[in-house]
Amino acid sequence: MEVVLTYLFYAFIGIVAINSSYYLFFFVFAFAKAKKATSSYLPPVSLIVCSKNEAENLRRNIPHWLAQKYAHFEIVLINDASRDETKDVIEEFAELHPSIVQVHVENNEAFWGSKKYALTLGIKKASHDHLLFTDADCTPESAYWIQEMSNHFVGKKELILGYGAYEKIKGSWLNKLIRFETVLTAIQYFSYAIAGRPYMGVGRNLAYTTNLFYEQRGFIDHMKVQSGDDDLFVNQAGTRENVAVNFHPDSFTISTPKKTFGQWYTQKRRHVSTSSHYRFMDKFFLGLFYTSQLLFFVVAILLLAFNYQWEWVAAMIGIRYLFSWIAIGASANKLKEKDVILLYPINELFLLFFQLSIFITNLISKPNRWK
Repeated sequence: MEVVLTYLFYAFIGIVAINSSYYLFFFVFAFAKAKKATSSYLPPVSLIVCSKNEAENLRRNIPHWLAQKYAHFEIVLINDASRDETKDVIEEFAELHPSIVQVHVENNEAFWGSKKYALTLGIKKASHDHLLFTDADCTPESAYWIQEMSNHFVGKKELILGYGAYEKIKGSWLNKLIRFETVLTAIQYFSYAIAGRPYMGVGRNLAYTTNLFYEQRGFIDHMKVQSGDDDLFVNQAGTRENVAVNFHPDSFTISTPKKTFGQWYTQKRRHVSTSSHYRFMDKFFLGLFYTSQLLFFVVAILLLAFNYQWEWVAAMIGIRYLFSWIAIGASANKLKEKDVILLYPINELFLLFFQLSIFITNLISKPNRWK
């Protein structure tokens, strides 16, 4: 038994070194500075929103989108075969505002229930070459959201990654968990993009050009994958040269979070299901981080349970938490999510096993359509 514990101890040193390296060297977003774009280039923008049974959210958010302080933009509202009053709401606003473009999608046997098909029809209907995407339940944090995002279309930059926050609900642990997971995800995709290897973005706040869309043949290479209109497109089209990140507070959007654990679980199943289609090296580095997190807890618990070199084990646990608190704390502060750091150790541990259950569940059965 002593020999086994000795091997575990040395393995633990390696695990801590790998996991800490992510927080110290990979997650460069923690040490990056937000720069408010000052370019005078303000291209015409088509704001594209795909909606399926989102009547109430559209009623609430269309006025916010129309109130954007931007000289030249249109709003392309896509009704993806909704069963509620979404079509009526879009038509009502379109009658009053000529800047609204309507796209009503009928169910298609070949692309039934496909958000990518609906988005493709909306993109084809857009009048402008610069596209900004959000969801029906997303409210811009600022009246300068479109300006802040579009200002990053400079030089060779054709794909802009933004941050999509979730509304804060006081007294809700689930809400803090959802927002913590959102922050951790943002740390990773911003960091990888800053380092020159973009691998994903979020459809709640994403911009790219029609040139890039058609250059990649749209979503055709992953059309049959239920999710991924955002992350798989970025994974396919993003490069060191053409991607810019934007985490200035004026560029944030705020979405309505899931209210029950079951709803969130279903949502995350769809999101996680796309990761198997990422590029190999992206999957490798993301998988290595997750594995190092999981093994950190498993091996630490085993060593402490047998009281093996507990002083050194405790010291390494402290070092790892110091590095992770610095990186996650600094990042959460940038994203105006400081409160999620308070329950960080608990939420991190819960998320590890939550994600493990999703991986296992997705192996057994495939997630449903986007709505």
